[in-house]
Amino acid sequence: MNDPDTSADTDRNHIWHPYSAMQSDAPVFTVASAHGVRLKLSDGRELIDGMSSWWSVIHGYNHPLMNAALEEQIHKVSHLMFGGLTHSPAIELARQLLAITPSNLSSIFYSDSGSVAVEVALKMALQYWHARGHPQRRKFISLRCGYHGDTFGAMSVSDPETGIHSLFGDALAQNFFVAQPRCRFGEACSDDDIAPLAQALEKHAGQTAAVIMEPVVQGAGGVWFYSAGYLQQARALCDRHDVLLILDEIATGFGRTGKLFACEHATIAPDIMCIGKALTGGYLTLAATLTSQAVSDAIDQGEPGVFMHGPTFMANPLACTAALTSIRLLLESPWQKNIQRIEQGLNNGLAPCRDSGQVQEVRVLGAIGVVEMKQAVDMNSITRAFVEAGVWVRPFGKLVYLMPAFIISDDDLAELTRAVVTVIKGLAQKPL
Repeated sequence: MNDPDTSADTDRNHIWHPYSAMQSDAPVFTVASAHGVRLKLSDGRELIDGMSSWWSVIHGYNHPLMNAALEEQIHKVSHLMFGGLTHSPAIELARQLLAITPSNLSSIFYSDSGSVAVEVALKMALQYWHARGHPQRRKFISLRCGYHGDTFGAMSVSDPETGIHSLFGDALAQNFFVAQPRCRFGEACSDDDIAPLAQALEKHAGQTAAVIMEPVVQGAGGVWFYSAGYLQQARALCDRHDVLLILDEIATGFGRTGKLFACEHATIAPDIMCIGKALTGGYLTLAATLTSQAVSDAIDQGEPGVFMHGPTFMANPLACTAALTSIRLLLESPWQKNIQRIEQGLNNGLAPCRDSGQVQEVRVLGAIGVVEMKQAVDMNSITRAFVEAGVWVRPFGKLVYLMPAFIISDDDLAELTRAVVTVIKGLAQKPL
């Protein structure tokens, strides 16, 4: 029998990481523990986490109240099939979500991840139109540079050319795409800005089940901030053409942009909303799709009279407990002041990057800071450079971005942004 692999060998030889190759030379760092905004590596080094584990760990790691709530729940029931059974954490979480989301949303479907929440939203829209006697409405209109997840339905409404899913284009449902809004956040939305969406709806409304978009912030498709006015006009156009509006709040929900949900910047409500990521404070995987009474009633009254979806781990009691505790922690905290504080710290801390000839733009909204480079960075070398600087930052493409936990201190935020400035300035001495 061969000698057992070291942990690093096992990881490298047998485990796929997101968007990676087996036995890749991409650096992978083993985390031994995490507390607050710090990751402690197995070699003893500590890193300030600038990513909050893909934007989800908003209260930091190892939070005592989160830990206590989960420990209490695990002694009651850790998992329960949701078919024909229910439980208090799912019920209490539903009450809490209905209290904080747009008032027209009244029905909730729990799922496992953001991608599945989008799949559920698309299926809801299709079943809605089938129930209303319009089965030909099977297409979706989406924004270019948008990203909605990695499953097949979600890929079909994500950017088909510049996105990460172009390899699968021929295998996906063919939907309609309109130009990315170029009107920036804080600016007005002109007739020219909204024209592509208006024209698409004028031409394709009879075939379209829904328009789907990430409100105000396009996330993994480019971390682009666009005008709330665009969102307002999109809502009006959907109403005019009797088309559903799906808002993907998976990345933007729970305070990240300075509002509890990004659609609040535009004071509009969707027909269907997807939430995830920060829903559980990053503790466990859980997502939800919320919809209006009109949509849920139509599905119930149509054929086959039920909504056709049901994940095994739907409404997992531990995950629902984590979500309920996380939301209460958020609402009981001065989260708006924290987001304003982080926004100011990101603006001040990242400003020196504008002096680099390799930087295209620096932009900040809420607790999101973006340094857009003129060329794509080398992921392997820049990740190592950030670790050497004592921070965890994972860029992609041309984007070096930060989405820290809401509890990050001013000192840690300053150290985090200094590391970004230092590493980016260091790129001037070597090719990207």
